[in-house]
Amino acid sequence: MTLFRVLLWGWFGLAAGMAILLSVVTAPYGRHVRRGWGPATGNRLGWVLMEAPAALVFGACFVLGEYRTGPTAWVFFLMWQGYYVHRAFVYPCTLHSTRTRMPLVIVGFGFVFNGLNGYLSGRWLYTLSGGYPDHWLVDPRFVLGLLLFVTGYTINRRADSTLRRLRQEFQDGYGIPYGGLYRWISCPNYFGEIVEWSGWALATWSLPGLAFAFWAAANLAPRAQSHHRWYRERFAEYPPERKALVPGIW
Repeated sequence: MTLFRVLLWGWFGLAAGMAILLSVVTAPYGRHVRRGWGPATGNRLGWVLMEAPAALVFGACFVLGEYRTGPTAWVFFLMWQGYYVHRAFVYPCTLHSTRTRMPLVIVGFGFVFNGLNGYLSGRWLYTLSGGYPDHWLVDPRFVLGLLLFVTGYTINRRADSTLRRLRQEFQDGYGIPYGGLYRWISCPNYFGEIVEWSGWALATWSLPGLAFAFWAAANLAPRAQSHHRWYRERFAEYPPERKALVPGIW
């Protein structure tokens, strides 16, 4: 438990540092890929290697944990895996180009992040928490958290579907997205992820859950700003009323 606490509070501190770093340096993958970041691998393989540890490590914590038999434990398992199995093994197949490269340094960081993040959440839920009672599923914190989780997940998936259609429509895979929350912000997919994992933090009512929500915001808010700036520089006709991440605010 002592080691777990050290890892957890270090995780919060690392997220704060990463937010500062990413506000200065845009991570070089996707539309922001550029030379000078060392060896690279294929985009699809890179995504699998980055995201798979979250599903696998969390799954191992579930299988090896002491508190995995109740309905609450299974609901948390399905929430987590419903996102990460898709993210690790389905989403990469929808990427537009098989020629796009991803720096191995980014793959390595993603691999470590998702592995440790999956461990912190899984270890807490299925061993160190002492177990969640069945009646937790009707607790207002869980109900509201689940509502936020599903809402964020839906926003994220719909936004990704819009981007996927653009990849099929344009030769380079990039155009101005329209519809849904794209009416107000440049990155509803990131907004959805932050809402989703904020819901997870509330539903689990745990420090590891809060740490994940903090990481989501620390990583995705600076990247949303980079995307927003990229859209404005690339497309002269980009809607001026759009914000980067939060409708009407920022």
